[in-house]
Amino acid sequence: MENQPNTLGALFQNAGDYLETRLDLLKLQAINKSSDAASSIVSSVATLIFFIFALGLLNFGLALWVGELLGRVYLGFFVMAAFYIILALLIHFFKDTWIKGPVSTMIIKKMLN
Repeated sequence: MENQPNTLGALFQNAGDYLETRLDLLKLQAINKSSDAASSIVSSVATLIFFIFALGLLNFGLALWVGELLGRVYLGFFVMAAFYIILALLIHFFKDTWIKGPVSTMIIKKMLN
């Protein structure tokens, strides 16, 4: 019976150590998932920036080419502007299906891995 208080104290000490270790593990897992998600976002943004630059140059060239075909350079820019207005309207009306759903799914998969 004399060892019981000492054993009980050791049990509480071990339980406290276990809880502290478990909390540290949860923190590290959260940091790992956050850093993975952040690095994926940063690399995607960097890729997107270069893609936007390339797309801008391509659009400028297409506008000049269409303008040359139509006989007036400015008409090519109007045609390209009309194309992007139509594209923006399509994206606006289908944003939940085309953007929100896939992006939400990707984020959830990243966070659960």
